[in-house]
Amino acid sequence: MSNTEETQAIAASKAGMDVKTARKYLRVRRLPGERKAERHWRTRQDGFSEVWPEIREQLRTNPGLEAKTVLAAFQRQYPERFADGQLRTLQRRIEQWRATEGPAQEVHFVQEHRAGELCESDFTPLTDLEITIGGAPFAHMLYRFALTYSNWETGTICPSESFASLSEGAANKRRRSPMWPSRKYR
Repeated sequence: MSNTEETQAIAASKAGMDVKTARKYLRVRRLPGERKAERHWRTRQDGFSEVWPEIREQLRTNPGLEAKTVLAAFQRQYPERFADGQLRTLQRRIEQWRATEGPAQEVHFVQEHRAGELCESDFTPLTDLEITIGGAPFAHMLYRFALTYSNWETGTICPSESFASLSEGAANKRRRSPMWPSRKYR
């Protein structure tokens, strides 16, 4: 800190702190966040330890219960035992339960589609439809092409899932729509 300034007072002033504080940090060679050791012990007894099995059972039955609702129910059930000030403790316990024992969380990946960038295509077998021509089964597939932003799509009947069918389907798409994605084709 004082390597770039003439005095510690100037350096401390630029850092927005008192000179004594700056000297203390220079002496211990650690920042404020690095000085505090993490604590792994409780400072007071857990007020919910005796009723936690009941709370856990309620949460298993209804995982969406809020700590405030649970606390209010236990204040009615055990008058004079639980204070409003214990809400945050219960919230932490329930949060920990949800993270370790609670129901699995739904994973959601946001997909952002921009106009003219992405498209997709696939082949769908249509033999299950049992279409016949002149009494003979018509074994065929549908090549589907779609623009992901607008959901504009087109389809082409093709005999198989091949590069020739893919090329023909893409060519048909170009004839039907002037848009062609600029970035990705999947």
